[in-house]
Amino acid sequence: MYALLKYAHAWIGALALITFWLAGFARKGSNAHRWTGRVYLIAMCGILATGFPMAALAYSIGLVEQAIFLAYLLVITGNAMWLAWSAVRNKQSFAGFTGPMYRALMVLTPIAGVITLIVGIQTQATILMGFSVIGMISGYRMYQGLRRGPEHRLWWREAHMDAMLGNAIATHIAFLSIGLPKLLPMLSGPLLQNLAWFGPVVIAWTARVFLIRRFPKGAPMPANANPTTRAPVITTQAP
Repeated sequence: MYALLKYAHAWIGALALITFWLAGFARKGSNAHRWTGRVYLIAMCGILATGFPMAALAYSIGLVEQAIFLAYLLVITGNAMWLAWSAVRNKQSFAGFTGPMYRALMVLTPIAGVITLIVGIQTQATILMGFSVIGMISGYRMYQGLRRGPEHRLWWREAHMDAMLGNAIATHIAFLSIGLPKLLPMLSGPLLQNLAWFGPVVIAWTARVFLIRRFPKGAPMPANANPTTRAPVITTQAP
């Protein structure tokens, strides 16, 4: 059963990697961007559907550390997937974006991060300790966004972009740490593993700085805007 899930997980992951870059290179807002993005998110749903049973099976045979870390990665990945989809789906309603699912993930994600941190400290696993921070920061940023409300009319585009960068981290970590060593065994080793886990995080944050400059924020929200109700949103086609 585990082997079957593992191979299904790997092939779905390959589809996710391909469609991520197809959507990334497509003109933003175009039909190609929308459709490849949808296929990507569907593939990522397949990652979750195969990943959680893998974590449960790993836990059942005593691989507690691996099971907890895999479950944690799936939680933060699922969080990013939901935010990416919901930001576009509810781009004219901040209240819809920050609904019950948003609030549940806002609580679950940092809790998963704290659990992973505790396990990492107990096992002296640097990767677990380092990655646990992502969940805690994500939960805090979601809380700040909920408390402050939308700061500009293109808030949904920024939320979608941030979430897709989170998805990019998950997709490329999986490929670099699992897929690439299988394809090119000569590249495996501690150095590649560290680069595989922390390299995508650094690159994603660098890309965020570039994208914010490339796609400026929209006009500020009116001072009397109520973030709990629907409000008209001015959208623009990216060049």
